[in-house]
Amino acid sequence: MRKASIIFIFVAGILSAQNFTKTDSLKGSDTKFRNFWDVKKYELSVEPDFQKKSVSGNNKISFEITKDILNPIFQIDLQQPMQVEKLQANFRTIDNFKRDGDFIFVSAKKKFKKGEKYFINIEYFGNPTIAKRAPWDGGWVFETDEKGNPFISVAQEGIGTSVWLPIKDIWSDEPDHGIVMEIITPKDLTGVGNGRLISKKEEKGKNVFVWEVKNPINAYSIVPNIGKYVNFKDTFDGEKGKLNLDYWVLDYNLEKAKKQFQQVKPMLSAFEYWFGPYPFYKDSYKLVETPYLGMEHQSNVAYGNKYANGYLGRDLSMTGVGLKWDFIIIHESGHEWFANNITAKDPADMWIHESFTAYSETLFTEKYLDKISAEKYVQGTRVAVQNDRPIIGKYGVRKAGSGDMYYKGANMLHTIRQVINDDEKFRQILRGINKDFYHQTVITKQIEDYISKKSGIDFSTVFDQYLRTTNIPVFEYEQTGNQLNFRYQKVVKDFKLPLRINGNQTIFPTENWQTITLKTTDKVTLDKNFYVKYREL
Repeated sequence: MRKASIIFIFVAGILSAQNFTKTDSLKGSDTKFRNFWDVKKYELSVEPDFQKKSVSGNNKISFEITKDILNPIFQIDLQQPMQVEKLQANFRTIDNFKRDGDFIFVSAKKKFKKGEKYFINIEYFGNPTIAKRAPWDGGWVFETDEKGNPFISVAQEGIGTSVWLPIKDIWSDEPDHGIVMEIITPKDLTGVGNGRLISKKEEKGKNVFVWEVKNPINAYSIVPNIGKYVNFKDTFDGEKGKLNLDYWVLDYNLEKAKKQFQQVKPMLSAFEYWFGPYPFYKDSYKLVETPYLGMEHQSNVAYGNKYANGYLGRDLSMTGVGLKWDFIIIHESGHEWFANNITAKDPADMWIHESFTAYSETLFTEKYLDKISAEKYVQGTRVAVQNDRPIIGKYGVRKAGSGDMYYKGANMLHTIRQVINDDEKFRQILRGINKDFYHQTVITKQIEDYISKKSGIDFSTVFDQYLRTTNIPVFEYEQTGNQLNFRYQKVVKDFKLPLRINGNQTIFPTENWQTITLKTTDKVTLDKNFYVKYREL
């Protein structure tokens, strides 16, 4: 594995060919089969069969009509080879449903009015796609733990939740009233889902666990975990009161977990300081051990970092700083604010999830350790930047951009922070984003405009440069005595990014050569916190 590629945990499965198809558009667009109904709640059940590598269950999709419409066709997503056993709706349909590839089309024979509420209930079964290398690719994971017990989960951000569950599989429509998920397991295993456990019972020789999420939730976060789990709990005194902390780990890892998970409270304290209150107090905070590295499943954070600091024992920044804390606990929990509280409407804008969350590692380091360590860390992560393609992907076809959305994006935010040059104002902008877009789906322009407006600085060309091109700005300079000549190269038109030199002097480079007189003839010092390439002529 290439050194610089180890961070691209969640995008590899969706960075493929550029030739898009009708199927891509149906998966990634708010089609005429989707744009007239709004999901309100999912009530689902799931029963994995370890021996057959299959899953079965049902999903009741409750929704509200958003505009008057006559005889519409509803699109439900369910990827092959999963099958529909039965479909019921509480409105009149034609021919029940039709299957076309990864999609189910339900033709209604009725005039719908805005505000009316209905449901579609689908019973499903089949052998879903099996992940070969979760979470880098998508699908179900049927593993065994060290004692030979079944250890089961699913990774699905890229491939989509419809890899197993019949669902409206588009990021822009989250169930406003959350979900209820029933997980059915063998008698000796435990099923852990999102939110809070509201009931457990034994039925026909099997365990039935029912979990409830009261908040909106992105579809790819809806994940059942099955294993030989034990549970321990704690509480965190946060900005909204007591937050319940819930930990589910394999029985033989209990003592390791109790030690390693002590990082959770400092993490929550740091992130509430920078981003505002944890967004899901009603649903609790939960870490769950999984058979793969990690994932940001809302109130059900997947943990598989082997109870070691760093990223599987490595430091992505190659500075030593990243070995002082557990990457998966910090990074995946940061997503509770950026990805789960605020979700991009389209995977093309996934930088909103990953750039802010990658920068959360730096912000955590600053609170947990110190600012010098944090700056050292974020600068060190630049070794991972590939500049292979723009960070923003292709809209309407479920196509994310470059994995540079992680640390190129994080360094862009760090650079913006330098320009604002007021850490308290920067912190309030981060908190404001989480407050003003609370539990919403957003697009890039909303976040760009918000940062520019709240800072009072036009960052539009900065966003264009780092998100939409593969070029890092080049600052060329030449010093003769106390004369400094300088300009920018490889920048977008009218690029505006002031730089700081000699500790506290601000200059405003353009593509044209400028000359200024320095206070001394000492060699000019350049601020490495700005993510530009410095080239002395």
